[in-house]
Amino acid sequence: MQLGHVGIYVSDFDTMLSFYQSAFGFVVTDSVRSEQRALAFLTRDASSHHQFVLFTGRPEGVVSSHLINQISFKLDKLSELQKTYFRLIEAGAQEIDPITHGTAWSVYFRDPEGNRLEVYVETPWYITQPHRTPIDLTKPIDQIYAETEALCRMNPSFQPMRDWRLQAAAAIAAL
Repeated sequence: MQLGHVGIYVSDFDTMLSFYQSAFGFVVTDSVRSEQRALAFLTRDASSHHQFVLFTGRPEGVVSSHLINQISFKLDKLSELQKTYFRLIEAGAQEIDPITHGTAWSVYFRDPEGNRLEVYVETPWYITQPHRTPIDLTKPIDQIYAETEALCRMNPSFQPMRDWRLQAAAAIAAL
């Protein structure tokens, strides 16, 4: 199972739409605007009509970090994460927090209405979770990679992710 898409209610539709387009490069595939509502379907994957949806309907002034823990977007390469990190800074994202979980390189942040988001790239290593170590995404990619691998190899639970996936698949098949 993979996450298909996420939809969130927003107060300031235009601000939120602009943020997600500039921070992530989302394209609007369909949208509706009327006096009663506005909604936009967004994607960065031509094989998926929408990965993210914005809806009006969040009451003005309602800011709660307890509505959603986080919304996470998976990227394919560390270089994409690095580019997104710089785009988030340019887009004015708040509470930008680049870290490694050992199993992934992640950037956590808040959008203009306070929703917590994550963009991440999987690493080829497994270590027991939760794990959280700050990383510097301004460093060269090969250096980030080497530092993360060294960090993971020092952990007693270290193993290649492919080995962990085989164990997980066996556990799932046994159900």
